[in-house]
Amino acid sequence: MNYLAIDYGTKKVGLAHTLNNIIFTLPIINNDKNIINNLKKIIINHKINKVYVGLSQGLFAQKTIDFINILKKEINIPIETVEESVSTIEAHKLKKSKNVDSVAAAIILNRALGV
Repeated sequence: MNYLAIDYGTKKVGLAHTLNNIIFTLPIINNDKNIINNLKKIIINHKINKVYVGLSQGLFAQKTIDFINILKKEINIPIETVEESVSTIEAHKLKKSKNVDSVAAAIILNRALGV
C-alpha cells in the first residue's frame, strides 16, 4: 500500500509518501484554493491508498479537522489523523531547509506506520 502524510498549515502544506515502504518527501504545496485539486493529483499520481493528516492540539486543531472533512468529501480513500505535536520542531532539528514542512510530514508518516 502507498500512503500520503499531510502536515497541514495555514499557508503551506508539507507532504510525504511511501513507495515500497520507503518514505519520501514531496514538494510543499500552497494552502490556497487549489489545495484539494493538487492533493487529488498527488493521490492519483502516487497511487495513494490511505492518507494520514497530522493533528495538533489547541486552536489550530479545529482548522485541521475542517480541512479533513472537506478532503473526505473529495476523495474515496481512508483518512486518519496522527498526533503531530513537535513534528515541525523535530524536522527543524533534522533538516534546515525550506522543505521542513515536508520533513515534518515524513515524521508524521513514520509515526503512523510505526517504522
